[in-house]
Amino acid sequence: MTLTPLAISALALLNERSMHPYEMYQLLLERHEDRIVRVTPGSLYRTVDRLTADGMAEATGTGREGNRPERTTYAITDAGRTALVARIREILREPVNEFPTFALALAEAHNAPASAVCADLRDHLAVIERELSDIDCLVDKARAREVAEAYWITADYIRHMTVAQQDWINGFISRLEKGDLPWPHPQP
Repeated sequence: MTLTPLAISALALLNERSMHPYEMYQLLLERHEDRIVRVTPGSLYRTVDRLTADGMAEATGTGREGNRPERTTYAITDAGRTALVARIREILREPVNEFPTFALALAEAHNAPASAVCADLRDHLAVIERELSDIDCLVDKARAREVAEAYWITADYIRHMTVAQQDWINGFISRLEKGDLPWPHPQP
């Protein structure tokens, strides 16, 4: 079984300590990992069920707190730990084309007027600015809490990639507006 991104996140959490899926979900949100992996409570419960069926996680107990429903706690197995590390290393070694929708939009942007493309990309840049601000805030909080950088290195990576995208978009807009890039779609 190839581990999905959510399965990787779930196993990584269970590698820290045993917990129930709702707690895992809350922790993913608290750590803002929902920015790097698509997660809903339902998808996480289904993922934990699959990991358990495949022998990568195991139920370790069921408990109830107050009026809350019973919750099953899970732990990672040795097979899960081995699969987790193997999949992480595989992803680090072998680039994967993830078919980003932004690249698709750029590939087909010539179907729209250059002025509209520039306006839309300026809107995109405004979103990027907010994302960069959020990332900087998260990194500042992690540093203030003296969280080891190894635990938030993804924020640094995402920030650098986002800044590179921002720089490229600014250059692309400039080329379009100066007429340095011939554009096939007529201006309105």
